[in-house]
Amino acid sequence: QSFHPSKMAAVSHPAKRLRVDGGLVKMMIATCTAPVNIAVIKYWGKRDEKLLLPINSSLSATLHQDQLHAKTTVGISNDFTEDRIWLNGTEEDIGNTRLQNCFREIRARAKAKSPDDPRVSMKIRVCSVNNFPTAAGLASSAAGYACLVAALAEVFGVADTELSSIARMGSGSACRSVYGGWVRWTMGDRDDGVDSIASQVAPAEHWPEMQILVFVVNAAKKTVSSSSGMQTSVKTSALIDHRAKVVVPQRMRDIETAIQAKDFETFGRITIQDSNQFHAVCLDTYPPIFYMNDVSKSIVGVLSRYNTHAGKVKAAYTFDAGPNCVVYCLKSDVNEILSLVDTFFPPNAEPEDGQGYYRGISSTAPASPLPESIKSAVGGEPQPGAIRYVLHTKPGPGPTVLEDPSDGLLDDAGMPKK
Repeated sequence: QSFHPSKMAAVSHPAKRLRVDGGLVKMMIATCTAPVNIAVIKYWGKRDEKLLLPINSSLSATLHQDQLHAKTTVGISNDFTEDRIWLNGTEEDIGNTRLQNCFREIRARAKAKSPDDPRVSMKIRVCSVNNFPTAAGLASSAAGYACLVAALAEVFGVADTELSSIARMGSGSACRSVYGGWVRWTMGDRDDGVDSIASQVAPAEHWPEMQILVFVVNAAKKTVSSSSGMQTSVKTSALIDHRAKVVVPQRMRDIETAIQAKDFETFGRITIQDSNQFHAVCLDTYPPIFYMNDVSKSIVGVLSRYNTHAGKVKAAYTFDAGPNCVVYCLKSDVNEILSLVDTFFPPNAEPEDGQGYYRGISSTAPASPLPESIKSAVGGEPQPGAIRYVLHTKPGPGPTVLEDPSDGLLDDAGMPKK
């Protein structure tokens, strides 16, 4: 079975996305990339597990896709007999509830827009890859679901303005990855979740001095998933309610003001405090949850002593649900912070993947050694090999549609390219 282009609702760039055989469209296809986001005000805890509605608002920076991104190709066709998905080379369970939520929402909105649209009844093929470790505290699910929804919206003709609420159905924090720059996720009050959406606070270009360093401690899959951890925290932590109702609302106001004013001192202090409190809630959970490990704690000690010696916040650390450290800093301090890492957490061998210890914007060892005054003030013994690699990135744009067919991950039969 095939369908004729004239029967479809208008879509952008159709000539680049339709595969045609004998004048009839055989498959519609779209490929997108989408970014990771790292929260500075953390989302932790849901008030509705089905709709993925949070108990508090949150705020994040979207990381540049030159360094970290998910890439997803979506194809739809009457020739497909079932929905299928491949993630990082492996076929995954298409029955995953959150995945089906995204499919259902996209199809429903496409049908509401055009009830006779033949695309609504077509089966979907998805192929997605990340250029970074999955499920290791690097927001892989956020990038993945934002990318999936962006690509689905392209083939089904769903408006960009609807992407945030659909992406949230896959992974809560994914709603923040549908925008670039600085993004707030407003928790909302309604039971149906219509007002629980993300919006941009400021574009990536707003604060060009802002840089982001990711210290990858462990790329292994975590033992307690974020979803499971949140449920346990909401049920058992005595601190989480105070955090959600009292602490976070004020921090959201203060950090948005700091971002607009490019006030790094205030921004950095709140970022550190909110990370600390998130992990305090995890520790207050029964049984306790430990996402940070001993290396994570050593990094906190080194960066805290470094900031104290400087008399101001230079390295604003934050940890998501994993051991990897993300540092927000100003461009003028990048080399010094990298020298700090090189001194206290030096590489002891080339990383196994052969990509080097320093990656991203700064792909070589720091240009100058750490001054002795800082080295002695920070103190402590070096821990060679404790950090696997360091990635230098910066705030960047939201999802991007790739127009070149060669960028696609599916072949003409709707199967992953070899």
